[in-house]
Amino acid sequence: MKDFINNIVSDKLALRGFFISFLLMLFTALFILVNYLNLPPFIPIFNQLPWGNDRLTSTVGIFIPTIIFGFVFLFNIIFTSIVYNKNPLIARIVAAVTLILAFMNFLFVIKIIMQIT
Repeated sequence: MKDFINNIVSDKLALRGFFISFLLMLFTALFILVNYLNLPPFIPIFNQLPWGNDRLTSTVGIFIPTIIFGFVFLFNIIFTSIVYNKNPLIARIVAAVTLILAFMNFLFVIKIIMQIT
């Protein structure tokens, strides 16, 4: 288990990418929690669906993007620690992609909350 984490810690670029991604995930969750009481009973999260009730979810559904990103974050950390010994460049690319996904998740949640409050 120790070697599992040491691969990521040894590469400062990948470590910073995952650390900032984790911080963005925490800021997203905190932003949701701060604004949770101001949210209406139904929120339009599934904007790609046709207009109507299919686009809406209950207020708890605002956590869906953050939870999905949490699973992606964990998968990417595990994948990076496995791949790092064979190809550090792929590990750094995965860390950068995780950082971009964290930022986009943060922007998505802010946009949804700001539009409906």
